[in-house]
Amino acid sequence: MRKRIVIKLSGKVFGADGAGTLKDYASLLLRISKIRQPIIVAGGGSIARHYINNARSSGADESTLDEMGIEISRLNARLLICALGDKAYPHPPTTLQEIKQAADGGLVVVAGGLYPGQSTNGTAALVAERVGAAEFLNATDVDGVYDMDPNKHKEAKMLGRIELGRLQEMLIQEGAAAGGHDLMDIVSLKTIERSRIRTRIVGADIKTLEKAIRSSVVGTTIVLPGDS
Repeated sequence: MRKRIVIKLSGKVFGADGAGTLKDYASLLLRISKIRQPIIVAGGGSIARHYINNARSSGADESTLDEMGIEISRLNARLLICALGDKAYPHPPTTLQEIKQAADGGLVVVAGGLYPGQSTNGTAALVAERVGAAEFLNATDVDGVYDMDPNKHKEAKMLGRIELGRLQEMLIQEGAAAGGHDLMDIVSLKTIERSRIRTRIVGADIKTLEKAIRSSVVGTTIVLPGDS
């Protein structure tokens, strides 16, 4: 039986400058599906933020904004499903139970967000927990976790490993508003800790993602309490 791998795929992949590469991502996932079963959670990206920011300026509450972001992420998921064709579960599952049932069918599964109040990072961690994934890859806009903000400090170094507690301290000051750019969130960190899910933060570009799937030396590995 193939081991399952859950990949949170950055919403940037689905933006105007990334749409032309969706077929390439589909080809990668189909290649990987011969050795592992991919289960993808699509982010909302700039398209979701566009809708969220406009609705927020009109006075919409945060839960409504969350629901809008979920709808956009599901549309993004549909784009990837179209590129995958009949090798994919035919629509984005909308609950953890449906994702589990879809995964049990053996196809590539592509979902978006599930519940208001959760980022797609948190959703992906819960999906990994529910389907018993061997690994969770958070494929994001950066290639890993740095010891300081690389956009502000040229001397910033990427960390190959980071303890979960330290990562939580680094992220604790981030806001939880809909449409945020969070690297990981409290839901995702607590979920991978309680179920001891192997988790890495990696770049979302195709070459990096394929290397990450095939090798353990790409990106930043989150070290769980008790691990050496």
